[in-house]
Amino acid sequence: MLDVRDVRKSFDGFQAVGGVSFTVPQGSISAIIVPNGAGKTTLFNLVTGHLTPDAGRVIFKARDVTGIAPHDLCRLGMGRSFQRTNIFPRLTVYQNIQAAFLSHRSRGWNIFTPVERLYREETETLLDSVGLLDKAGEVSGFLSHGNQKQLELGLALALEPEILLLDEPTAGMSATETRESIRLIERIAAERGLTLLFTEHDMAVVFSIAHRITVLHQGKVIADGAPGEVRRDPEVRRVYLGESR
Repeated sequence: MLDVRDVRKSFDGFQAVGGVSFTVPQGSISAIIVPNGAGKTTLFNLVTGHLTPDAGRVIFKARDVTGIAPHDLCRLGMGRSFQRTNIFPRLTVYQNIQAAFLSHRSRGWNIFTPVERLYREETETLLDSVGLLDKAGEVSGFLSHGNQKQLELGLALALEPEILLLDEPTAGMSATETRESIRLIERIAAERGLTLLFTEHDMAVVFSIAHRITVLHQGKVIADGAPGEVRRDPEVRRVYLGESR
């Protein structure tokens, strides 16, 4: 579904991403890990159109989408969540999701229909799916961090993506919130047939749910494969765990 081919990006002579290639098969859950975190957000920005690569190509659903604007990629079926929670903090949970539906769908509105009734069924169904229906009337800025991440996931899902890129989906969560978040992500991916690509610093999370893992070091791929293969890779163990050759 997603094919990243020899993508490169430098800033003032510093090579943040140096010839990265990997594939995300349709229906898979794939992870990208970086020992020191450097380059992962840049890579996501290159894939999702927030940055244009200096070289290389991004292929999505057999189409070259290199450098296409994020909102156009969204229309094509690519969604993204960010490391920092990206919600509308002054709106209620319900209004956040409703606004996402309103912005994404082009169905005409009847001027005699009250705004609060627009996409009511879709909004309530999605809130139930992400476990926030009981908090629909709460102002989102006062939610716990874990609940805000659930809401951000709901916002991304309202845009009806075929592939969803998650930038550290469990960052800042407690152990309990992390477990609940992972179960939620796995369930939603299975229910919707969603393809997932995520970055994550918590290796327990990565190895518990990823079907495929790509490891970057100093902007380049040093390993790519199934979790067991990556775990045993001597270069990964040297870079990540500090083991000698």
